[in-house]
Amino acid sequence: MGRGKIEIKRIENDTNRQVTYSKRRAGILKKAQELTVLCDAKVALLMFSANNNKVSEYVSPGTSLKEVYNKYQESAKVALWDSEFKRLQELLKKLKDTNDRLRKEISQRQGDELDDLSFTELRGLEQDVKSSVDKVRLRKEKVIRTQTDTTNKKIKSHEEAYRSLRSAYNEMNESEPQYPFVQPDEDYDPINMGSRIYAIQMQPHQDGENYGWVPIKP
Repeated sequence: MGRGKIEIKRIENDTNRQVTYSKRRAGILKKAQELTVLCDAKVALLMFSANNNKVSEYVSPGTSLKEVYNKYQESAKVALWDSEFKRLQELLKKLKDTNDRLRKEISQRQGDELDDLSFTELRGLEQDVKSSVDKVRLRKEKVIRTQTDTTNKKIKSHEEAYRSLRSAYNEMNESEPQYPFVQPDEDYDPINMGSRIYAIQMQPHQDGENYGWVPIKP
């Protein structure tokens, strides 16, 4: 007995539908290729899966989809792209109008192209400019405050480092008073300080003998 005729209707199960699509897609692509080789036909084939919208295509070697579509338009006397072309033209016109309007607004904010504005429009433009100036001023003041705070923090950090170094130096000077300390705001007086005796401590000899302090005059 022969195979029964399969009823052609939508397969409800998603998995079965996708499996059937994959099998029959391969068969159709093979038939399109055979038609091209056997009959030297120009074939263009597009298929989209309903599950994932994945595209499958075949175009006869030596041609392209665009060439096939153009040939179809010439033969069938139809314009596939007329509606799309008109839509793009309308979109382009809207974009140009928007661009011209924005350019004019920018020019007016700079004080140009004001002759055609009414009193109400000029008043509104004045308010817009004042609002923009206020925003710029607030932003400028915020930047100044931030920079001032950063500078003050750096100054405070330097002052703390200086006080720490000065304290350490004072402690060293108190423990070894023979080393004079000159304040940062004092001038060095070579006459008064030249008579002071400086000393260096000699390192112990290798046999353990300590030579002690050796006075050195400047």
